[in-house]
Amino acid sequence: MAVEPQPLHGGERVTATAVPSGLRARLAVALVFVILGSTQGGWMARIPAIRDQVGLDTARWGVVSSASAVGDLVALTLVTVLIGRVSTRLLCLAATVLVLLNAPVLAGASAVPALVLGLAVWGLSATFLNTPVNALAVATERAHGRPLMSQFHACFSCGVLAGGALGTLAAAGGVSPGGQLAVSSTVLGALLLALGGRLPDETPSPAERRRPLKDRFTPQLVLLASIAFLASFVEGAASQWSSVFTADYLDAGAALGAATYTCFTVAILVGRLVGDRFVARLGRRLFVQVSLLTVVLGTGVGLAHPGLPFALAGFTVVGLGLACVLPAVFALAGRQPEVPPGEGVSVITIGQWPGFLLAGPAVGLLAGATSLRVALATLAVAALAAAGLTRRLTME
Repeated sequence: MAVEPQPLHGGERVTATAVPSGLRARLAVALVFVILGSTQGGWMARIPAIRDQVGLDTARWGVVSSASAVGDLVALTLVTVLIGRVSTRLLCLAATVLVLLNAPVLAGASAVPALVLGLAVWGLSATFLNTPVNALAVATERAHGRPLMSQFHACFSCGVLAGGALGTLAAAGGVSPGGQLAVSSTVLGALLLALGGRLPDETPSPAERRRPLKDRFTPQLVLLASIAFLASFVEGAASQWSSVFTADYLDAGAALGAATYTCFTVAILVGRLVGDRFVARLGRRLFVQVSLLTVVLGTGVGLAHPGLPFALAGFTVVGLGLACVLPAVFALAGRQPEVPPGEGVSVITIGQWPGFLLAGPAVGLLAGATSLRVALATLAVAALAAAGLTRRLTME
């Protein structure tokens, strides 16, 4: 299939021969993002019911739920070794199928050992999938010749909201968590069967398979991984503590605490839906800088005055600023010279995971020593540091 080279912002030109049937390939990649998001949203919406069916109190649930971190670590090791050596499409399909198969088993767990195993497999499959699906998103974007990464991540956000809504309806209708996830996995699996063959592919050459792992950690990719770590820290902290700040620190109650978190998540979705347009106009480096400075502004608004309107407005602005930072970083990592897209993306995955993991405990510990308002100021510090690092990026 002969296809004309497509221009990208900044003058780069690529040949779009890697992606079959452009629109269907784009839909296939979007579907994988939806699968990952909807499975996560459906699971999270049913956590109270799953906790009750296993018979755990809140304290023991917190300990058991950390089992997913074991799967995360295994996934990071495996994907770092396999990406660039095995077909990216094959890795993506294998991880997606594992996500779908594990979801109803995890949700239907009735004993602690089964729950622990399910959580570990969830961490393994979801974290593993993060690298190949973003690498395929980069390949699809390059073939189309225009920014698409934010739209793909918007598909993930839509999936989370849809999964959460389905979980709410299932709970109201008395449907068990296992039954709910079994139905959704069946429907999504059928769609994957129809579209999975349209996923783009990046089969490594023999020379790429022999590349030492250390060669992918270029100065630019390490810099991008550092930005991803800081952005993930901000997102993890805001996700876990925005509702607590409103409900407890401002003494506004649980309902308004949930509203603050909702403002944050909806702002992320809106930002991702429109973000690619701004990327096309500004270029990714400037766009990331502006986005991170917007996070600083939002944090200032939310914390400068201890009032509910400021908190709602502040976390909304933080969500808008944060929405497209990681998609842009993934896209830049996948376009590094002399580094295959999958390998570049894998470095970002390694960088971002500790940010999410450490954000909640770090803010909690600092809040215990000072106050939650002071602890959440670390969001502005992290975003400002990341904005400073973007000045050293050499690609647009």
